[in-house]
Amino acid sequence: MLVVRAIQATDLDALYDMASQVGSGMTTLKPDMKMLGDRVEIAVASFAETIPPEKRDYMFVMEDTDSGRLAGVCAIKGSVGLDEPFYNYRIGTLVHSSRELKVFTRMETLYLSNDLTGSTELCSLFLNPDYRHGNNGKFLSKCRFLFIAQFPHLFTEKLIAEMRGYQESSGRSPFYEGLGRHFFKMEFDHVDALTAQGKKSFIAELMPRQPLYVAYLPQDAQDVVGKVHTSTVPARRLLEQEGMHFEGYVDIFDAGPVLQGRVSELRAVRDSALAVVDVDTDMTHACAPQMEPVLVSNTNLKDFRMVLSEAAAVNGKIDLSADDQKLLRVHAGDVVRTLTLNVRKNTHV
Repeated sequence: MLVVRAIQATDLDALYDMASQVGSGMTTLKPDMKMLGDRVEIAVASFAETIPPEKRDYMFVMEDTDSGRLAGVCAIKGSVGLDEPFYNYRIGTLVHSSRELKVFTRMETLYLSNDLTGSTELCSLFLNPDYRHGNNGKFLSKCRFLFIAQFPHLFTEKLIAEMRGYQESSGRSPFYEGLGRHFFKMEFDHVDALTAQGKKSFIAELMPRQPLYVAYLPQDAQDVVGKVHTSTVPARRLLEQEGMHFEGYVDIFDAGPVLQGRVSELRAVRDSALAVVDVDTDMTHACAPQMEPVLVSNTNLKDFRMVLSEAAAVNGKIDLSADDQKLLRVHAGDVVRTLTLNVRKNTHV
């Protein structure tokens, strides 16, 4: 069975193994033991509430309880850009016109921006290839929204997610080759690694502050502005189902889109509900028809846990199986939070 839970210090080695499989382009999950160790330490302190909310980094792991193996990881950073600059390109428009010549042109531009500083960030989503089937990807991605719905006071109203930008099968980034390399004079992976380590001063030192005309870039670079990596397409779709959308900000290295949303408008905040765990009756589960998958979490910040269950809340109560209760570490009479895994057809986000 699979459970999503708060990360623990003992998960560091398994986290490193997962990070080694990610590849380039995901700045927040690099196979660097020192960086990951520091991050896990912060995450543990975040769930323990021993550091301020804006400095917290909530990391979650998906554990296969049958084997003890970690199947995936994801995270929520309380605020970005408060200790180090947080850069994006904002896509803008400049108009050039000549009434005398009857020429009117609209030119798309890229502005180096810190507009998203202070936002809460969804990040570090990775699911082991062995587990990329069924509802596992949805479960891992959407667990963060139910966590936010349970603890909205811990986060800023603006929520963002930097999506991995398009790369060719060889790993080449058309956008970086068409723009970034001219200014940084180094390989994409090296720039990505420096950013992951928090060394971002070179961005302000080397990148122009003037707006850049997209039309001046090579065609293959223009074509990928706002386009996600092939493997990231499903992740983008899931986030958009939950209330995130693209508002014209992209990553400065690979031009991947930055999705944005308001916490108060998320489906999980609007539609999730609390329910009391009812006494489990195995006969009920044995005879019940297949139910729509439901995300169910406990309400314990320090030991947050979530499962994907077939039980549904009815009249404020939910009849969880004994296995689900064990994974969530709850008992009859405890309160849990529930949300359907899939967006209802009559739900608009």
